[in-house]
Amino acid sequence: QVQLVESGGGLVQPGGSLTLSCAASESILSFNAMGWFRQAPGKERELVATFYSSGVTNSADSLKGRFIISRDNAKNMVYLQMNSLEFEDTAVYYCNAWKMGKDYWGQGTLVTVSS
Repeated sequence: QVQLVESGGGLVQPGGSLTLSCAASESILSFNAMGWFRQAPGKERELVATFYSSGVTNSADSLKGRFIISRDNAKNMVYLQMNSLEFEDTAVYYCNAWKMGKDYWGQGTLVTVSS
């Protein structure tokens, strides 16, 4: 059973930065895809950014330039660097992995952008 644990959420002021981390219980190279989604209050969960095993990275057009996904294969970690945060970025951020047709989710970490 794949386990994903997020960390790094919290309260940040508009314009600030925050980096989220996701630790996987097994080699991230075994996943078909791995990345981040978010769910804002009253909205559906949406893609933030994800890596595919093919090497392709997919990210939301509206977040390109502000959010950067990265990974450390040796540590089985995926990161999300978030810059120039806006009120609308307030959401629960979830780490996701897809392996052999199954989706795995972390418990989520709350990011609140507020002055």
